[in-house]
Amino acid sequence: MIGAALRYARKAPQVARYIATDPLEVWLRLLAKFFERQERHKPLPRYEVDADWERGLHMSLGVPWPCQDSAEFWALWPQVIESLQNKGLGVGVGYFGGFNDGEPELVRAIWCLTRHLRPAKVVETGVARGVSSRFILEALERNGAGRLWSIDQPPPLDPELNEQVGAAVNVRCRRRWSYIQGSSRRRLPRLLASLESIDLFLHDSIHTEYNTRFELEQAWSVLRPGGVLVADDIDLNRTFHSFARAHSDNPFFVCCAQPLQSDPSRFESAGLFGIVQKSAPEGPASSSPLAATSSGRTTRFVRNRVA
Repeated sequence: MIGAALRYARKAPQVARYIATDPLEVWLRLLAKFFERQERHKPLPRYEVDADWERGLHMSLGVPWPCQDSAEFWALWPQVIESLQNKGLGVGVGYFGGFNDGEPELVRAIWCLTRHLRPAKVVETGVARGVSSRFILEALERNGAGRLWSIDQPPPLDPELNEQVGAAVNVRCRRRWSYIQGSSRRRLPRLLASLESIDLFLHDSIHTEYNTRFELEQAWSVLRPGGVLVADDIDLNRTFHSFARAHSDNPFFVCCAQPLQSDPSRFESAGLFGIVQKSAPEGPASSSPLAATSSGRTTRFVRNRVA
C-alpha cells in the first residue's frame, strides 16, 4: 500500500489536488490496490463455457427463441461504434486507459435482458465510454419505461479519459440516466438502499475479487425474484465461481465475450461474462449440470430453469 501511495505521489500536483478534493476516495482506491496485489497469486477457476447460453437464457426468461429483438441490436451496434469513431475515439481492446469497450456478446445479452425483463430499475457499475449504458438506455426507450443508474470512478489523474466517460450516450437517452461519480464501495450501498429493489444489475467496474464480491453481494440482496445479475470478466478472479456455487439453486450461465479484437491475455483470447437469474423461493425446478473447474478439480453446479 505504501508503494502505491508513492507512485501516486510522483504524479503531483494532480495527486495533491485529488487528495485534497476527495481524501476518502483516495483511501478507498489505495485499499483496493492493496487487495488487488494480494489476489495476484491466487489460482483462477477454469470454466466450462455454456455454448448455447442465449437459447438457455431466453428459455429461463420464458420468452421466444430465436430472439425477436436481436435484429434491433445489430442495427444499432454499428451506429454506436461509428458515433465514437466520429469523435476520434478508438474502439476495442485497451482503448480506454487499458480497459476494453463493451464486447458485442455482453452488450447483446444486456440488450435482450433489458428488452425482455422490461425493468423499472437498472443499476450498473463501470461506465467508461458508455457502450453498455447506451444500449440499456436505448432498450428502455423502446420499452417506454425504466431508468438506469450508473456508478463509475473515472481515472482521477487523466483528464483526457475523464472527458470520454459516457461518450456513447446521446442526448436523447440521457433523460432516463442517472450518472453517479465515485467508487462503488462508497456509492452503491446508499443507492441500493434508496431504490429498495432492482430488476437488473451489471458489474463492469474494477474486476478484482475484493470489488466484484462486494458488488455482487450488495446487488443480490435487493435483486427481485426473477431479476438478473450480469458480471463481466469473470475469468479474471474467483468471485463468480464461488458466487454461483453459493447460489446454485438459481439458473446461471457462463458466456464467451468475443471482444472486438482478440485479447491473448484472456480466456481463449476472448474473456468470459456470467449471468445469474434470481429464482422465486417457491419456483419450479428442472435441473441440468454446469461445471466449473479449478486446479484439476471439478465442481458440479445445478442450474434450475425458471419459467
